[in-house]
Amino acid sequence: MKQYLPQILALLTAMAWGIGGYFEKKGLHLGNLSPQMGITIRTFVALLILGAVSFPQWKTLPQAGSKAILMMVLGGGVVAGAIGMLCFYAAIKGAPLGRVMPIAFTSPLFGALMGIIFGGEPLTLKVVIGTLLTIAGIITLTFG
Repeated sequence: MKQYLPQILALLTAMAWGIGGYFEKKGLHLGNLSPQMGITIRTFVALLILGAVSFPQWKTLPQAGSKAILMMVLGGGVVAGAIGMLCFYAAIKGAPLGRVMPIAFTSPLFGALMGIIFGGEPLTLKVVIGTLLTIAGIITLTFG
């Protein structure tokens, strides 16, 4: 069972993000909130919870090094956290979840591509087939 823990956690991630997206969209519309305000509420609550959960590990921050912290700030804070969330919230406010979510959650394709191009991960037939099937599913869900 332990060998499947990463896949189980990934599935729970997908469920949390999909279910969370539903409630976020409802909240934006019910409160007539801007996407920026929605992200601010989400981020504030997440910061409180994650700050408490990560408190025992705060002492490891100085030993991480400036390059690691810069990667986290740029990748997680700026690109995924700010730019990605601004685009996502604007999208869910303006279109049905069934059209937005399949496109927004093509992120694994971009992650795999970054891993292949910059991380030295292998481009295998399985990756190519999985990517093509994912794209076909997104097209079917979004435009079909």
